[in-house]
Amino acid sequence: MAGATGPKRQDTRKFFENLSGAGKCIAVLTSGGDAQGMNGAVRAVVRMGTYVGAKVYFIHEGYQGMVDGGDYIKEATWESVSSVLQVGGTVIGSARCKEFRSHEGRLKAAHNLVQRGITYLCVIGGDGSLTGANLFREEWSGLLNELIEQGLIDEEAARSHSQLHIVGMVGSIDNDFCGTDMTIGTDSALHRIIEVVDAIMTTAQSHQRTFVLEVMGRHCGYLALVSALACGADWVFIPEMPPEDGWEDNMCQKLSESRSRGSRLNIIIVAEGATDRQGQHITSDLVKKLVVSRLGFDTRVTILGHVQRGGTPSAFDRILASRMGVEAVLALLEASTDTPACVVSLVGNQAIRLPLMECVQMTQEVQKAMDEKKFDEAVRLRGRSFENNLSTYRLLASQTARSELQNSSFNVAVMNVGAPAAGMNAAVRSAVRVGITEGHKMFAVNDGFEGFYKGQIKEIKWGDVGGWTGQGGSLLGTKRTLPAKHLDEIAEQMRIHNITALLVIGGFEAYVGLLELSSARDKHPEFCVPMVMIPATVSNNIPGSDLSIGSDTALNAITDTCDRIKQSASGTKRRVFIIETMGGYCGYLATVGGLAAGADTVYIYEEPFDIRDLQANVEHLTQKMKTSIQRGLVLRNENCNENFTTDFIYQLYSEEGRGVFDCRKNILGHMQQGGAPSPFDRNFGTKVAAKAIQWITKTLKESYKEGRVFTNSEDTACLLGMRRRAMVFQPVAQLREETDFVHRIPKEQWWLKLRPLMKILAKYKTSYDVSDAGQLEHVTRVRPKENDASAAI
Repeated sequence: MAGATGPKRQDTRKFFENLSGAGKCIAVLTSGGDAQGMNGAVRAVVRMGTYVGAKVYFIHEGYQGMVDGGDYIKEATWESVSSVLQVGGTVIGSARCKEFRSHEGRLKAAHNLVQRGITYLCVIGGDGSLTGANLFREEWSGLLNELIEQGLIDEEAARSHSQLHIVGMVGSIDNDFCGTDMTIGTDSALHRIIEVVDAIMTTAQSHQRTFVLEVMGRHCGYLALVSALACGADWVFIPEMPPEDGWEDNMCQKLSESRSRGSRLNIIIVAEGATDRQGQHITSDLVKKLVVSRLGFDTRVTILGHVQRGGTPSAFDRILASRMGVEAVLALLEASTDTPACVVSLVGNQAIRLPLMECVQMTQEVQKAMDEKKFDEAVRLRGRSFENNLSTYRLLASQTARSELQNSSFNVAVMNVGAPAAGMNAAVRSAVRVGITEGHKMFAVNDGFEGFYKGQIKEIKWGDVGGWTGQGGSLLGTKRTLPAKHLDEIAEQMRIHNITALLVIGGFEAYVGLLELSSARDKHPEFCVPMVMIPATVSNNIPGSDLSIGSDTALNAITDTCDRIKQSASGTKRRVFIIETMGGYCGYLATVGGLAAGADTVYIYEEPFDIRDLQANVEHLTQKMKTSIQRGLVLRNENCNENFTTDFIYQLYSEEGRGVFDCRKNILGHMQQGGAPSPFDRNFGTKVAAKAIQWITKTLKESYKEGRVFTNSEDTACLLGMRRRAMVFQPVAQLREETDFVHRIPKEQWWLKLRPLMKILAKYKTSYDVSDAGQLEHVTRVRPKENDASAAI
């Protein structure tokens, strides 16, 4: 469902209008442990199913409800999933069910489904729930025969229900399912953990304490690993990679070194399933006792427990769940007799389908590898995303420069350019520390290109970036100034400080600035060094990358505010809110924010609209007010239309809706740029910056000849961006063609493919290109060869 980066030929496109759900019955259930975002998936299944003309049923209380039947299986309506998007947990309930594990239990369940004509099943849960669903499907024809023998159904009923189609979505906060980068609920659980860590850091700093945090993850260390990356923890224990023997000495040495460099606190994160190499459990209490007895540090333990499952789902989880839910219905509609049960999954930025049992087998193989102490194999089987997290963590944890580069004479400068974006500081910290590990001297440039030409450049050391990951804004300082008018002075500064490589972290100005510097290489040999840019802007408007640092934090700010605004209307009926978002001419924040907040309409520059569209939208809301959902949410990108301003739309809606609904307007403004970075932005910033520095090291080695660095080839002035499933270095000169410089947006934008999805979930009739969906892929065991250049994050 994620868009292709290039245009598609008209004749290859496939639209879902050809897929009809008429006469089909789909049931949706949530099973196993609850996870935030499950409700978003339930909502998307119900609305997409209803939209295509199918009957959709809720099965309450998971498999238990399927076995018990009766009122546990109820028909769902469009309105019954209103206002659930922002609710954590699962509104249709979940339960562990012993009965379904027995043959008799499954026989009862089959009878209950046949009675209601249900042959399409959408299961949201972990690997246990999905394995159960697959077994049910395999036994289906046998179960029907038994029901005939017992006289509970006739042969005609068995014939018309001969096939049971199953699609799974993985809802699990542990992110322990192979084949998908993120499971529903993981991002929200990370939000809970990071909120706690941020709060603990302030008190730990006051008292110079060490905190040991225990997070969930009995068999999977994803939450522990990513939260350690996102908060810059001193040490992490995960089940997949137990510490080497003698870890007690190593850990205590690292903690005391960190204190001797001036740090006032230590954070240690323990996954609840962590063990040592002998399989002995490592508990948070054991770690605490060790720190106290060896170092005498004031040490406290915090066990997060079920807090991690609770709370409202993050923007990422709502979007993931909505995309997965729609994709699940498409997969069910397209299923044929020989289609295996599949799971809808996310790889990179793309929704895909994978055979359910392949994923389950791979997930079980991870546990087997861990049991057999083949830990490297376990990490590899977890997938690219997990592996990359671990290698980045190791890079940042090792504090000694590698011997072959110990005497490297390379000076690498890091700078922020453009408007501040949350996550910039995490990227700077990661770049500085990985650079030092690689043996470089790192320099910080303050205030962007303006500071560069004024000579605001100084060396930055390992300890200078301590505690930066969780800080919002830009600690280096950032300006929108472009370098073109100051090329001579910048070249002079590069000569004075002997800068041999440049890392620019920023928005559209950073991209244009890099273009200007690389174009001036003929006149200024100082610019003939490796240069790389990392996109960091709330607007997400940089060509060459599907995502940029800062946009996830901004989406969460928009989503949180929309939730509050919608809640404010709960006492007053029939109210419509018109909310203006940032983004310049780029409609990403408005569209994806609209999808996450459950908006009725979103106005953006990329999709022109006229007065007739506005009239149709008002009419649509008028119809909605006749139902039980008596409020509306309209988002408008700040530059979507110079005449149809937020005030104009507010006044038009107020006039046209007079007597039916009243209006309120809100301009969100700079709150979208502020705040502490979300876990995603911290993690994304950390990993991309580490990758950029590794590229710089490689390129420096290749371009170091006769005692100096010199390179003027196109591919040494790059942008590192996420494209569909991979992180790719692209020469900025080649991205020129893909850029609309007047409106500061890429000419092709993948997220425009999410707009029809948003409209469908808001009950608009629309055309939806599903060319990207529908192919069942296979779980890959061997990673692609080009991984160095383009591993997915």
